[in-house]
Amino acid sequence: MDRKKIKKQTFSGVIVTRRAEGEALDYWLSLLSGDTVTVQFLLGDQPGHIHPNSVFDTSDVEEWKNYRFNTQALRIWSLTYEEEFTCPLFVTASRGYAECLQLLLRQGANVDFAPGGETALHGACENAHTECAKILLSYGANPNVGSQDGAHPLHCCKSPESYQCAKLLLQYGAYVNSQTEDEEETPLHVAAQLGLVEHVDLYLRYGASVNKRDNKGETPLCAACSAPQTCDMLESHYLVCERLIQAGANIHARDHEQQNPLHLACKSANPRVVELLLAQGAEVNAMSYSGNTAMQNILQVSSYRLPNQPELIVRALLNHGAIRVWPGALIKKHPEFFQSVFSLHEGPRSLQHLCRCCLRSHLEGKLHQVLPKLPLPPKLLRFLQLEFEDVVY
Repeated sequence: MDRKKIKKQTFSGVIVTRRAEGEALDYWLSLLSGDTVTVQFLLGDQPGHIHPNSVFDTSDVEEWKNYRFNTQALRIWSLTYEEEFTCPLFVTASRGYAECLQLLLRQGANVDFAPGGETALHGACENAHTECAKILLSYGANPNVGSQDGAHPLHCCKSPESYQCAKLLLQYGAYVNSQTEDEEETPLHVAAQLGLVEHVDLYLRYGASVNKRDNKGETPLCAACSAPQTCDMLESHYLVCERLIQAGANIHARDHEQQNPLHLACKSANPRVVELLLAQGAEVNAMSYSGNTAMQNILQVSSYRLPNQPELIVRALLNHGAIRVWPGALIKKHPEFFQSVFSLHEGPRSLQHLCRCCLRSHLEGKLHQVLPKLPLPPKLLRFLQLEFEDVVY
């Protein structure tokens, strides 16, 4: 809702919480704690600006000023002051106070009132309060209402606990393929990115499009593959990818950076997802706009993805024909060198090479200082400094 239209509502002024006192303060505090008895008493007393559609301004202009004029503050702050509005219905729904919520609705609260940009239904779903969502929907809340940022309540179902909320929304007619205003994400994009397997199954049963794209050109499968994943998230994201592929997701889909799901899965270092995509025929040597293949992506992130076992991904890529040296022209230019590299596994390393390894290990970090001072023949010095040669011993 446009903030300029707030004053046209049927209430007498905005309650500024930082300056509230008397009945206004009691009303605010009772809503925060879910004190139904006090709320009912205050609403029945009819003190003028205490009613179900009151608007609270929860912003703090002094805090804004502190950041605005504190040049040492380590955060970016808006140059203009903006109010932060909310209403009784949103406060109670987002906190799970079902009894208090029902009281407000019986007293005539506007079920879709959104002075702060989100309705009470958004708040209930975001915090996974199923009972509150059910009450709001039974009172006629719009399951397809957009927030100030263009998100629908279904987009707010972002936790495993919000599954029942998502189910309720769909039962009440929520659009399963609705897209957010800016990112153009569908609920399936959101669930896939977060690894919410039950949500994905639910949306697919309701006809969610598996190949719909967001503003980055990503499909839900791309979103699932690109999401940052810790070890405890690998399994859920694998199951999501499996469900999407079974439902017909395009494994060759490319985003605006020409990255396919395999590129993205290697960036997030999920071995099982990589193996799944390869088994389905993903192009192992496909290149993105930046010129990277899947192998280059996993090598770039392997140092900080060690708990995810990136070596399993490298092995899988090699087993499916990943090019080991890129570009291929290097092999043609230095055939003897690369032939010697690839044959190293066929026998033990030479004594000459092992001595170089020991010496370099002993002088680690000081090579550039110590080696030039040693009375060594130029050829031996170049050998110790790893000068490029035609073969590796």
